[in-house]
Amino acid sequence: MTVNRSHTPDTQNRSKRTPLWLTVLLTLFFSVVIVAAVGGYYTMNQLSPVASSQNVSDSAGDDLKSNAIEFEVMPGWTASRVADALVDEGLVRNATVFTLWLRFNELDRSIGEGLYDLSAGMSLPDIARRLAEGGRPRTVRVVIPEGFRMVDIAARFAEAGFGDADSLEDVLRNPAEVRPDYIPEDVPLEGYLFPASYDIPVGSSTSEIVEIMLARFEAELTDDMREMLEQQNFSVHDWVTLASVIQSEAGSVSEMPIISGVFRNRLDEGWRMESDPTVAYGLGKDLPELDFPGGDFSVDHPWNTYLRGGLPVTPISNPGSDALEMVFLPQRANSDGLPYMFFLHAPDGGFHPNLTLDDHNRDVQTYLR
Repeated sequence: MTVNRSHTPDTQNRSKRTPLWLTVLLTLFFSVVIVAAVGGYYTMNQLSPVASSQNVSDSAGDDLKSNAIEFEVMPGWTASRVADALVDEGLVRNATVFTLWLRFNELDRSIGEGLYDLSAGMSLPDIARRLAEGGRPRTVRVVIPEGFRMVDIAARFAEAGFGDADSLEDVLRNPAEVRPDYIPEDVPLEGYLFPASYDIPVGSSTSEIVEIMLARFEAELTDDMREMLEQQNFSVHDWVTLASVIQSEAGSVSEMPIISGVFRNRLDEGWRMESDPTVAYGLGKDLPELDFPGGDFSVDHPWNTYLRGGLPVTPISNPGSDALEMVFLPQRANSDGLPYMFFLHAPDGGFHPNLTLDDHNRDVQTYLR
């Protein structure tokens, strides 16, 4: 008798079942794929800009990238401290990811103190690279008006937090280490501290401040100006000194050409300049404080141009570009070609140039008596 050895259903299912080792292997494989995919998505998300422009219009996306904020790295900050601050500012999503990115790319020791313009439209790698380039120093803006004296400038910088006024003034009076060759020996820096708006890095020394101001003055000392000085037989010191008197005398830029013409005419004729601001400077007074009846104009000092001929021994203020330029653009004469030799300012602000002493005395009686 022949026996039919057919397989039972259980035996058939067992033969078709996937081996356990393969099941485990496939499970691990798909787990890795899933983890990698999730991790990759997470990583890309962390590296992308916080303010993603993918779902906004092109113009809005440009706004996100250009809307920069000023981010400051303080002295002594570690990479992790910088990362925390970036998260607080909404510039990166995760401080740990940012710190690891810096370390992986060997940038964690490249970030220095200073100011950075960063945007939430920048990716994490872009922010990291920008920080590694170095920041600009924090600055304080100090405005020096035309005609300020050295003592005023020292006080203005002291008010801005750059040391005390006496120490700065001492450097300005005795600039041994920073004196350019065009400033005579034993002469202070009065006149050469160019009036302008200065953005001074916090922590700058007095010498560094002086160097910044002298560099700005030297921008006025162009090759064309040097040629003009040589043609007219002026030293740099003569030029700045005369410009400082023009600056101190003028009530406005429009008056400067005639004021320059009067002084150029007087110097050419061998007359004394007779400038009130020179007297005030030598006495350490402001112009309104001068006391004619009290004898201020009779006190002999190197700046009293009523008693001494020629230019005062040093500049009496710090002139701006207009006054420096007007030294060589004087209006010497009226429309008839007659030279201006006098001028005065009336209390009402009027400016009155004159040709003769009689006309000048008439105006003195009219406006000042």
